[in-house]
Amino acid sequence: MKEDKRRVEIFDTTLRDGSQAEGIAFSVEDKLRIARQLDRLGVAFIEGGWPGSNDKDREFFERARDVEWKDARITAFGSTRRGNIAPEDDPNLQALVESQAQAIAIFGKSWDLHVKKALRLPLEENLRMIQDSVAFLKAAGRHVIYDAEHFFDGYKANSDYALKCVEAARQGGADVLVLCDTNGGSLPEEIRAIVGAVRDSLSHPLGIHVHNDSGFGVANSVAAVQEGAMHVHGTINGYGERCGNANLCSVIPTLELKLGFQCLPEGRLERLTYVSNYVDEVANVTPDNRQPYVGASAFAHKGGIHVDAVLKHRETYEHIRPELVGNAQRILISELSGAANVVAKAQKHGLDMQKSSPEARAVLSEIVHRENQGYSYESAEGSFELLLAKATGGYRKLFDLLSFRVIVEKRNPQEEPITEATIKIMVDDREMHTVGEGDGPVHALDTALRKALGFFYPDLNDIRLTDFKVRVVNTKEGTAARVRTVIDSQDSDGHTWSTVGVSPNLVEASWQALVDSVEYGLMHRRSGEASENVE
Repeated sequence: MKEDKRRVEIFDTTLRDGSQAEGIAFSVEDKLRIARQLDRLGVAFIEGGWPGSNDKDREFFERARDVEWKDARITAFGSTRRGNIAPEDDPNLQALVESQAQAIAIFGKSWDLHVKKALRLPLEENLRMIQDSVAFLKAAGRHVIYDAEHFFDGYKANSDYALKCVEAARQGGADVLVLCDTNGGSLPEEIRAIVGAVRDSLSHPLGIHVHNDSGFGVANSVAAVQEGAMHVHGTINGYGERCGNANLCSVIPTLELKLGFQCLPEGRLERLTYVSNYVDEVANVTPDNRQPYVGASAFAHKGGIHVDAVLKHRETYEHIRPELVGNAQRILISELSGAANVVAKAQKHGLDMQKSSPEARAVLSEIVHRENQGYSYESAEGSFELLLAKATGGYRKLFDLLSFRVIVEKRNPQEEPITEATIKIMVDDREMHTVGEGDGPVHALDTALRKALGFFYPDLNDIRLTDFKVRVVNTKEGTAARVRTVIDSQDSDGHTWSTVGVSPNLVEASWQALVDSVEYGLMHRRSGEASENVE
């Protein structure tokens, strides 16, 4: 008989604690969009905000009532009652009940220092505040999660009082007692010892809520679960105040894949990478490619020896199968690459190539030569595939450049410069001469090139540039330094690709990347085999 996995409840606080991160701001619509994805991921609780503190969070809970949530319980956040008033007279507690949230998480002080210096109340009054508030919310029929704020610091300073605080919440009827490392300064061995002591003392469901100020957010969360915690707080991508919260994108797969716990419904873990990228997109945050499990570089292989080994047996350099978390293996191309990298890339694109073939050696030699000049193909899949196509005879030149000219004119200090590009190209013995204007040289060149090619290649209308990046390659050369430009593009089917150009002249480098972008996009539009790569 198969043994049941021990279940761990995942409490996501991206929309509340995560939104307190520097540079993060969610609209109500953003919160609802993210909440739907979290529900599809299968987390147990989604903390939507503090309805007693602002109108935006109140609107979120109003609109959330009309959504049919499949797995998650929408949770409201707030504090215990204020000192020396009855729970029913406390506006914050009333707002929590009025939110109609299925679950409520309230925090209270667990460190006597905070009670004395911040609240300036007797220690016994703080205990009554905790018990009264929890009992009030339980009487309203809510699932109550008690967050024991600063618990670990409080325990280290005065363990007797810290235990009295969580005991007061237990007496009030709290469903879960969450021990919080609010300042994020505890170490895993401290977390283990204290969680174990509380477990033995109270014999009540425990949770863990930690911050990442010492870099141990994930480790501390996992340590708490190993000591008996069955409820884990965290955020997607580790968003949060200061250094962030425990990163659920690492906590969840570590618990499920390494330790055998069940955090999500069966089959949902493979949505994790998508949700990570989705939340970054909504938050307008550049994804961390080096993030464990879900980062674009998490299963990327560059060194030739590594690639050769991982292609023979994936476990040689991959600690899990990337598909388990919805990620994918990537083979990078650089001057460190061996022929195995080139062959792997070629086969991924449906090209028949062997390591010992002249084509593989030719491509590798060309890559080494170009990277010595400043090119980089790690994030330029489009340009690399064009190199492959040229080496294997699959490339057809779309046009010949006769000339281009870019003029930037600034007429007065108050106006933005005007950029104009003139292009002459030859397509099938027909000369095209066009002019385009734009916000800058790249935009103007793109406009002029589209005018010239649109008559011959109408599919160009389905391709657009989405991003443009510039980096100086050899900074010691000063104004004569080479620059590397990378252009990101997308077609109407949602496929994306990146292309690269290098030159001492910014406009020339941009032109190279622009031409590669157009040729790659049209090559695949014609073949109907648009790349699935999202770089």
